[in-house]
Amino acid sequence: MAWVLLFSLVTSVLGVGEAFAVTNLVANPGFEQLDANGFPVCWEKAGWGNGTVVSGTTTDAHGGGRAMQVQVTGVTTGDDKVMMLENSGCAPTVTAGHQYNLALWYKSTTPNAVLTTFRHDTAKGWQYWTDLETLPVAPSYTRTSVLTPVIPPNTDQITWGVSVYGTGSVTTDDYTMDDATAPSGGGSCTAGAACTKGSWQVLPFLNPVRSMHAIVLHNGKVLLMAGSGNDPMAFAAGTFSSAVYDPAAGTFVQIPTPSDMFCSGHVQLPDGRVLIMSGTKAYPAADGSHGYEGLTSSYVFDPASNAYTRTNDLNDGHWYPSATEMGNGDVMSFGGLRADSTGSVTAERYSAAAQAWMPMNQVNQTWSFFGLYPSMVLMQDGRLFYTGSHVFGNGTPGTGASIYDYTRNTLTDVPGLQSKDTRDQSMSVMLPPAQDQRVMTMGGGNVDTNVDAGRQTDLIDLKAASPAYTPGPLLPQGTVTGGGAEAPGQGKMYVSAVLLPNGQVFETGGALHNRADPVFEASMFDPTTNTFTPGMATDPIPRTYHSASVLLPDGRVMSVGDNPGNGSFDLHISVYTPPYLYQGTRPQITSVANSMWSYGSSQRITTSAPIVRAELIRPAAVTHSSDPNQRFVDLPITVNTDGSTTLHVTSNPNIAPPGYYMLFAVDSNGVPSVAQWVHVM
Repeated sequence: MAWVLLFSLVTSVLGVGEAFAVTNLVANPGFEQLDANGFPVCWEKAGWGNGTVVSGTTTDAHGGGRAMQVQVTGVTTGDDKVMMLENSGCAPTVTAGHQYNLALWYKSTTPNAVLTTFRHDTAKGWQYWTDLETLPVAPSYTRTSVLTPVIPPNTDQITWGVSVYGTGSVTTDDYTMDDATAPSGGGSCTAGAACTKGSWQVLPFLNPVRSMHAIVLHNGKVLLMAGSGNDPMAFAAGTFSSAVYDPAAGTFVQIPTPSDMFCSGHVQLPDGRVLIMSGTKAYPAADGSHGYEGLTSSYVFDPASNAYTRTNDLNDGHWYPSATEMGNGDVMSFGGLRADSTGSVTAERYSAAAQAWMPMNQVNQTWSFFGLYPSMVLMQDGRLFYTGSHVFGNGTPGTGASIYDYTRNTLTDVPGLQSKDTRDQSMSVMLPPAQDQRVMTMGGGNVDTNVDAGRQTDLIDLKAASPAYTPGPLLPQGTVTGGGAEAPGQGKMYVSAVLLPNGQVFETGGALHNRADPVFEASMFDPTTNTFTPGMATDPIPRTYHSASVLLPDGRVMSVGDNPGNGSFDLHISVYTPPYLYQGTRPQITSVANSMWSYGSSQRITTSAPIVRAELIRPAAVTHSSDPNQRFVDLPITVNTDGSTTLHVTSNPNIAPPGYYMLFAVDSNGVPSVAQWVHVM
């Protein structure tokens, strides 16, 4: 729900090559012009719901004689808006690819206010765009300024204003908007095909462990876990392994591994340690008396000591469990196989405060089986979205996707997922930015029926009143290599999707069938246009079952693993350099005033060159095409008069769950800095 205060804008279109004058593009910015009914020109009231809303002009102005005030009481559902008229005279004309400075003066008695934007799509009409900044409570007039994201294609007008979604009042006045886009100064790329496709390098040394699990640590190193490495002989011998890889030095440190963490779940905790749950208690018996069995044990890995420490046990075995951090730092886990090889219906909750798994009688239970490695994504309201991505066989009963409300202990089917029974080892990812609450699910197959893997993708807007999947664009076709021949690929399972600091999603790896027929294809997905750019450079190493791809702090992508049906394992490590690293000198983050960030705060940084965007990217913890905690959080920016930049941090911990993040600064050519680590709490 939101009470939205929006205003009208007008703009002129500058010719190519003209300088962008700092001109206020807001019409009637101080609400001084009234229409025949005494209401500010280019504004209207709208809304619904059961709250009590009083809105209109007030003489408590920052400048001139009027300001606009919205007062909200008794709200449980609905919204009410004082917003600009959506017509050519009152909505702004904007230029796709540009960015705009937005500023206003405000007073507020509520912490539940955000700066919200809407955009006009030439094909689809007016629609919500994104929330840019949380406004702190301000008893006296305070100025706030943010930079919009890049205007998406097919967008010709925008509106923006303050959304109030809780009890209180907000008064605003003296809005300004100007085009912040400078003429491009980027040079020409001279790296040939790498300028548009990127490039891969296969490192000249081998991985010392069978890396089924890849976890980026907050010191920039990568924890590579094998456990027994899907090797029954290693399991029988009790030979369990893991290693920490340092990408900067190209070195490995072997880590004593206390149990078989093969096919465990894992997630970063708020303090930067890694929680690891379950693993393999037993491989299938030769006589068929039991299948894989799940451990109840759990460990925490500390990057400071490179050591595992045991926690208390889980309430049940969970071979292939989910692991999702909640907004308060707790971890929820579902699914997997129990110690007797049956599916676990026990929900588990790890308490960040107690640093222990909670007793089962203190955890809400639905007694539902979500399958193996069910992808459970945290929503902005604290609920969990089960995307339908899973491992092994068919999807769950019903529609194959659902929303779980832990507080109410309710489970609701989500419609629209295509071919729910062929989404085995598909991958789901929250698209940039996390504030938009859009999830994409791509690819998948079925290890039981061994059908050709699919090219389907599905998109969902979790902010919708009744979220439902809609079909997305098909994955680009690649080349399948198998049986000594090459053929066009029909799709892929074991697909990897990696969030990049330029706001795109790199899609790579996969296979057409269960542990066979690798697909050599890679593409870039652009969330602003919902389109794939095919033909990215492809990893020379097959990446099928038990492979993983992660974003490194230097902006490159590292890929490990491949475990085909003959039981072998590829120990080569590949590193992808995206096209943006061929587009000129990288900006540098030269200082971060404070590396400990609180929610709703403003943080100041300095950079070696002007930047147009900044974001937080959560470090990866991926296995089996599953990393439900991966997310890209936009940081609206204010450029200060001294050349520094102020970043505005979301106030909602469900948008950015507590922990360490990679902070990237990006210039106007889309080139990112090397990341700086910040701790959000």
